This record gives sequence, structure tokens and C-alpha cells, in this order.
Amino acid sequence: MSDQVEIATFGAGCFWGVEARFREIPGVLDVTVGYMGGQQSEPTYREVCSGDTGHAEVVEVRFDPEQVKYPALLELFFNIHNPTTLNRQGADKGSQYRSVIFFHSDQQQQLGRQAITDADQSGRWSQPVVTDLQAAMSFWRAEEYHQRYLEKNGLAMCAI
Repeated sequence: MSDQVEIATFGAGCFWGVEARFREIPGVLDVTVGYMGGQQSEPTYREVCSGDTGHAEVVEVRFDPEQVKYPALLELFFNIHNPTTLNRQGADKGSQYRSVIFFHSDQQQQLGRQAITDADQSGRWSQPVVTDLQAAMSFWRAEEYHQRYLEKNGLAMCAI
């Protein structure tokens, strides 16, 4: 394992299932669920769910770039949610469930833009990809009961 750690941040609907899937990837060191992209400091889950904060439910992925490359994380991101539904994943509706890549570097921005284009042109979906690409902002860690939620509650997965 290298001493280098990078951060990737993704919003792909309800963060519980997204967190669990990223934890399965070799080279992912840690995944934290939280909120990003809004204007309110230190938002609570209840406030984010109201849709008034502008935040999305996100996962902050800490990874070793020598073990797993950012494009592999992008590939998983596009495989675990529907990037064509604006502000919605399954039954979850609202801007807090939007499809979004928050980039932490110029390289992540370029790779994210390319991944969105590739996904849109893949023919996998009948509708256009609406995934947003934004510069990372302040990350607000979600309440402790949300961290490893599926694991703590003996659930294998949630419907994404």
C-alpha cells in the first residue's frame, strides 16, 4: 500500500447502498456518507431530506491510487445508479438524490467529464445522462447512525 491517499466524492441517490458498494472495491480505504453541494453549513439528515439545503447525499471515498484508479471508481458509479433520472433514484425523489460527481482535481474533472460523455454515448440508457459535474465543496459528515447503515442493520443491500 502506498502512502498516497486520494478522495473521490459521488452522489448517486440514497447513500447507504452506494457506500456499501464502494467499500467492496480493493484499494478503497474508507467510505464516509455525508452531504455536499448546498449552501447550508452542518446540515442534518432531516434538513437535507427537506430539499431546502441544496445538498446531495454523497459518499466520500478515500482510496489508494496505486491500488485502484479513479476511472474504475467512475465505472462503478455509473453501474450502481441510473444517471438519466433528474433528481431521482427509484422511489427517492428530490435534488438530494441527484446524480453528481464532485471533482477534487483538474484530472478528476477531465476524467469525470469523459466518463459522463462515454456513459451518455454508450447506448445503455434510452434517455440522456443528466449527471452533474461540480468542483468539490465542503463535505459534511452525516450523522453516525448513517455510517455503515446497511452493515449495522444486517442488510445486504438496499434498492438503488
